[in-house]
Amino acid sequence: MRHPPRSGLLVVGAAVALVGTAIAPVVTASGATPACTVDYSVTSQWDTGFQGGVKITNNRAALSSWSLTFDFAGGQKVSQGWNAKWSQSAATVTAANESWNGSLGSGASVSAGFLASWSGSNAVPTTFKLNGTTCNVDTEPSPTPTDPPPATGTAPKLHVLGNKLVDADGATRRLLGVNRSGGEFMCVQGYGIFDGPVDDASVKAIADWKANTVRIPLNEECWLGLSNIKPEYAGANYIAAVKALVAKVEAHGMTPLVELHWNYGQYTGNSAGCSDVHATCQKPMPDAQYSPAFWSSVASTFKDDQAVAFDLFNEPYPDRATSTTAQAWACWKDGGTCPGIGYEVAGMQDLVDAVRGTGAKNLILAGGLAYSNDLSQWLTYKPSDPTGNLVAAFHTYNFNTCASESCWNSTLAPVAAQVPLVAGEIGENTCSHGFIDTAMKWFDDRGLSYLGWTWNTWDCSSGPSLISDYDGTPTSYGVGLRDHLRALNG
Repeated sequence: MRHPPRSGLLVVGAAVALVGTAIAPVVTASGATPACTVDYSVTSQWDTGFQGGVKITNNRAALSSWSLTFDFAGGQKVSQGWNAKWSQSAATVTAANESWNGSLGSGASVSAGFLASWSGSNAVPTTFKLNGTTCNVDTEPSPTPTDPPPATGTAPKLHVLGNKLVDADGATRRLLGVNRSGGEFMCVQGYGIFDGPVDDASVKAIADWKANTVRIPLNEECWLGLSNIKPEYAGANYIAAVKALVAKVEAHGMTPLVELHWNYGQYTGNSAGCSDVHATCQKPMPDAQYSPAFWSSVASTFKDDQAVAFDLFNEPYPDRATSTTAQAWACWKDGGTCPGIGYEVAGMQDLVDAVRGTGAKNLILAGGLAYSNDLSQWLTYKPSDPTGNLVAAFHTYNFNTCASESCWNSTLAPVAAQVPLVAGEIGENTCSHGFIDTAMKWFDDRGLSYLGWTWNTWDCSSGPSLISDYDGTPTSYGVGLRDHLRALNG
């Protein structure tokens, strides 16, 4: 859904989820003022890899360029990074400035992040040098966060079989549920991590509607912990909060569907949601600078839990920027330099490759053009997935172009005949449910999946809001979805 950023008035009193801190010691200079200060942190860690970051503060004369070096002592290997040119020779890691962040004034700071592998130990580096000058350090450990408890529910591990989704026993499954908005905008606006409570009671209220899936929109800058986000809502804190919500969703037997909603990249062309380069609105496509790293990190975090599904990108709309449909679909699949889009694009194939490159076999969803409302050439441009676990995603609202049974028959049915199809968002802006009633029947008749937008207590007359209270009290629009799910699964 192309919802506007929430204003401060709309989120007053919203619950703020803060979980944990960096799980590695924070390395800082001590004693007399050193030439530089380096904060090193491990944002997230899994069996064979981790996400790390450095914050460099220059305490001396201004620099026009910078290069940070440090040595790993545990056999770690950097695989990719952002906000710096990362390289490694033997144990020595170098992070050199990009063309756009080389200037580092006196007292100024810059942050950069990376993904790396490890085995045996993940020892924290003890010596850092900025442009050859040593930054004195001490290794006082920071508090180690407690990971959320493992899921104890019966969320199925899904995979693709022909044009169906099946569980580990081969039984056919459908994804039926809701979207839980908030993780895409609260952090970047500086209000918190989620909009409203995400405690067990609020998640149970979703399950009480007989939903079996919760889609969780995310923000790539918040996940990667980029420096423009308040640290309490970014990096380790943000990741831990998402993991905790995923665990609660699974504990109630529901499928968590994590999704990239807002991303970096400046776009001011046709249908632009904002002019900001940062991830503060819906952009036409994922960005090559951060989106592959985001998915590498997310996939690494959840690859050992195949009950978690991945939705690559909320609502692509390169068709609004490019002059031809062929250009738009080529941009959608392969990315690169796309006509009308000012930043380098990561295509769906790039993101599939990023996920699969981690070894993750989780289910992947990919939405089409026109804000995921156009699947007319999805099969022609379908990305290659070595696991075969790729699903077509579709969004439909009463105000969309493809919002009729005739359009669904002509464009969706051929896709659904070959691959599983999930309507990741359905809704209407009328505070009633006549449109979604028609949509749900069409999908039901074909054994397809759908998720209502959105499980948030917004005014349903300003956008499709399913509830008026996080205890599950439905709006007049939400009654339609609630009663239908209960009739199907009650």
